[in-house]
Amino acid sequence: MVSPWGLDKAVLSLCAARICRLVLADVVRDEVEENLLLHAERLPPPDARQLLDDYHRLISLTAPELVPYPDGDLVRANRHLIRHAADVPVLLSAVQSRPDWLLTHNIKHFSPTVARRTGLRIATPSEFFRTLSSLLK
Repeated sequence: MVSPWGLDKAVLSLCAARICRLVLADVVRDEVEENLLLHAERLPPPDARQLLDDYHRLISLTAPELVPYPDGDLVRANRHLIRHAADVPVLLSAVQSRPDWLLTHNIKHFSPTVARRTGLRIATPSEFFRTLSSLLK
């Protein structure tokens, strides 16, 4: 949302064009909104309003499939799945919704081991596009 362009924005554009479907966990949405508000506080008021308007427009265009927070007991019971405790709700939301891809830059925590444990296809946006590109050859 903040960068003028990039692969993250390209993924969101595919979702806005309804070529791909955005599956958005409530826990991720809340984190994104919190970070956008922090970023907006450092911008001049017109730019901050534009950033928040752009975010709301993106959500409207993508019409994401929302995934609710997982139950607290489930989070505690599955703490062993991933190294960082704060990522457990994100991971369980993905396990619940079974997306084709879980895209993240956090490959330190969302590692190949986590992918094997959960059966999820975890990749960076760059890996996602490289895979799509190889399918077109």
